[in-house]
Formats: sequence, C-alpha cells, structure tokens
Amino acid sequence: MDKGTLTASELAKKFIARIASMDQSGPQVNAVLEVNPDALEIARHRDEQRAQGNAHGPLLGIPVLLKDNIDTGDRMMTTAGSLALVGPPASSDATVVRKLRAAGMVILGKTNLSEWANFRSTHSTSGWSGRGGLTHNPYVLNRSACGSSSGSGAAVAAGFVTVALGTETDGSVICPSAANGIVGIKPTVGLVSRAGIVPISNSQDTPGPMARTVADAARLLTAMAGSDPADPATAEADAHATDYTRFLDPQGLRGKRIGVVRELAGYDPATDRVLDQAVAAMRAAGAIVIDPVKLPHVNDFGKAENTVLLYEFKHNINAYLSHRTGLKVHNLADLIAFNKAHANKEMQWFGQELFLEAEKKGPLTDKDYLAARAKAHRLAGPEGIDAALAAHHLDALVAPAQGPAWVNDLVDGDHDSGAGYSAAAVSGYPSITVPAGFVHGLPVGMVFFAGKWSEPALISIAYGFEQHTHARRRPHFLPKVMASPLAKSDATKDAATPARDH
Repeated sequence: MDKGTLTASELAKKFIARIASMDQSGPQVNAVLEVNPDALEIARHRDEQRAQGNAHGPLLGIPVLLKDNIDTGDRMMTTAGSLALVGPPASSDATVVRKLRAAGMVILGKTNLSEWANFRSTHSTSGWSGRGGLTHNPYVLNRSACGSSSGSGAAVAAGFVTVALGTETDGSVICPSAANGIVGIKPTVGLVSRAGIVPISNSQDTPGPMARTVADAARLLTAMAGSDPADPATAEADAHATDYTRFLDPQGLRGKRIGVVRELAGYDPATDRVLDQAVAAMRAAGAIVIDPVKLPHVNDFGKAENTVLLYEFKHNINAYLSHRTGLKVHNLADLIAFNKAHANKEMQWFGQELFLEAEKKGPLTDKDYLAARAKAHRLAGPEGIDAALAAHHLDALVAPAQGPAWVNDLVDGDHDSGAGYSAAAVSGYPSITVPAGFVHGLPVGMVFFAGKWSEPALISIAYGFEQHTHARRRPHFLPKVMASPLAKSDATKDAATPARDH
C-alpha cells in the first residue's frame, strides 16, 4: 500500500471474493456470518486518506473480521449467534471497534461463533450457532474449529482476512487459535475494553487479537489497548498499554527462563511429542527451560469458576440486553423462553442447561458468589501462576494449548481431552498461543502465560519461538485426516517446515 501497488479497495475485494468462493462455496468453511455492506465504501475512504497524505499507522486500510458478539453501530447485526438477537443492529460501536476504526481499519464483516460464546449448554458443540450453523476447520473439514471464537480462527487460517477479533472467557481465543494453526493473544483482563460486547463474565471476559503471525497480533493489540470510562476494569490500562511491536525480538527467547507445565500435558502422546520438540527449539534459541514445573492448584478452581460464571452471566447479560433497543428479549428469562419456543432451530442439538442454572442465581452480593470469586482468582493467580513463577524465577510458563482438533459431533458435543489455558483465564492474566507443530496434519499450538500485565515479555518470547520454529503452514481443506506412518516424524517435520502464508 505504501508503494502504491495495492489499494485498500483491491484488498477488500479480494478477501470478499475469497469468502464467497471458499467460505460460502467450495469447501464451505462457514466462518463468516455476514460481509459488511459498507466494507468497500470504507476501503475507498481509506484509499482517499492515503492519497491525501493522511496515512497513519500500520493498520490503515487493513480489513478485520469481528466475532459476532461485538457491537457495531452499522448495518450489521450483533447476535452472539442466537436467533433471539436477530433484528435491529446495535445502536453504537463497541469501544474496541471505535479504536479499530480510528486506526484506519476496514470492518469487513462478522464471524460465526459458538452460540452465546459457548455458555448455554453443558455438552455443546464448539463452532455451532443457531444463526450460523457449524464452522469447519480449514485443515480438516470434519474437525472442530474450537470455540467460541471459531469463525475468527477459521477465517484467519483460511485466508479470508489477515487479522480478526475474538473474545475469551476461558479458552475462547486460545483454543480456536491453536486448533486453526494461528496466533492468538488473550490479554490481561482490563487491558482492552469490554464495553459493547455481549458478556459472560466481568471477572474473565476480554477481547483478543487473532492473526497468522505474532507481529500482526501485536499490531492489532496495540490498536485495541487502553482505558475506557465505560469499563471500570480498564482503569489501569493506560499505564500498561504500549506499542507492542517494540517487543518483536527474534532473539526473544535468549536468556528467558521458561517453565514447562507437564501436568497440563500427558493427555495425548502425539501432542507430548510436539511439546518435546518445542522445548528443544526453545533451548536451541537460548532459553533456560525448567522442565517440569509444578503449577499449584491447577485442578482446584474449576467448581468455583463455574459458580462465578453462572452468577456473572445472569447479571451481565441482563444489563447488556437492557441497552439493546428493538429486540423482543430483554433479559435471561426472555432468552430461555425464546429457546423453548424455537427449540426446533435453537435446541435441535443441545439444550440450555447453563441458562437455566444461571437464572436461579441471585445478585452479585451473595456470599456464595463472593467466596467463589475470591477462591477462583486466588488459586489460579497468586497461589497458582504467581507462585510457580516465583518458585523458579521464571519469565513465563508454557504448555500445549490443547491437543489436535477433535471430530465434530453434534449429537454428543465436544471431545476435547485437555488444555493449558484455564489458569490464565481464571486469574485474568495474559496468554498467547503460537503454532508449534502438527499431528496427522492438524495444528498444535503452545500457550505461553505469565503474571498480570506481562504482555511485553510474552510477545517477545512468542516471537522468538515463532522465528526459530516457523511451524505454521497453510491449510489444504482436507475432508478427513491423512494417515501418517510415524506420528513423531510428522510433528518433527512440521515443526521445521517454514510457514507458507498466502
């Protein structure tokens, strides 16, 4: 664009054409719910800005897709994937969308997601919504794109856009990023505003960037971060927000002390082999790897977290719906009634057990809620991640983000067996996943995590890892996994194969 050989209008047209040919047709990834009808007009305006010498920042004219739980005050709907919210668009942009527009980005469209960010049923299928149906993994189409930011992850992997926005409560940026072979950053809760985003938890929710490279994710995070009076959790954000591209150091692993959390591995031998390759790569790049490191209480906060999410979802979704005009639903009770009335479309595969449990909860002053929130944060954060870091004087912890994507199963729901991202999610601390290798052609990522506001260190570490492994390769939209004669050689070969982005 700086050289004048590509315009924002041309780029937007190419992405829209690719979505039409490969998302809605061809392999039918089904990642994009709707293309912004104003996208080409926005792109034309960005070209005018550049021609008039008003170019500012690295994101001018770059298209971005948004998860469909992020409000846009335009002609696109914000539905969280639910037919209950189909209707009038939101009245204004979410704060993070305003920031992306101010950075000169082109809002290209909305992506599919696990309906209600995967907080409706105890046995849901990631990537399915009543509005959008099922998103497919571009690497192997009958495999899960994970969730809840499934459409954002699949769209970036498939080359429908360069960067996308997801949101996470517990794994919803990290899981789909790892499953789709891309980079995802889950920021410290409070670094990026949640105002204007369909909520689950004020304790754990945050938007996060999803991209093919650490550099692009860092650029997007730079544009997103900062305080917002509409979200009190961001009161300290301006003291920590910065230009995260300053930490893109190819030697970012050199001298860093990294602890391997083996107790978050061990659920899949092939994934463990990718972890072993990652450890070897980190050591070769100059990292001091402590293997293994115990993460205290890693299995002790799940029940408390569930209690917190149920209480906070009821409170937060009622508050959000009270500000949405023109809808026929105004609170959680209305959503439950809507799903019952439209069960043939909304509950054809799974129910709304979590909705029903949440509706029974009381206010956020209840003793049970306050005790659960304090316990979950304490065990995951100060007595968990912080304690592990301090015990070994570590810069970060690492574990497999999860195993290879499982086969989609709308009847019985997800079949994931383990993951490494929950402690960072529950504590509100940052994490970043980077492609590390493949198992039978399915991506496996490593997740790096550390204490509050540690984004600069994590980005430096992740970039160093990425530049020494070049593990990402583009998807080929296979109908099913291909047999590999030796899983170890598959992981080793893929970890050493240079990225071939398109």
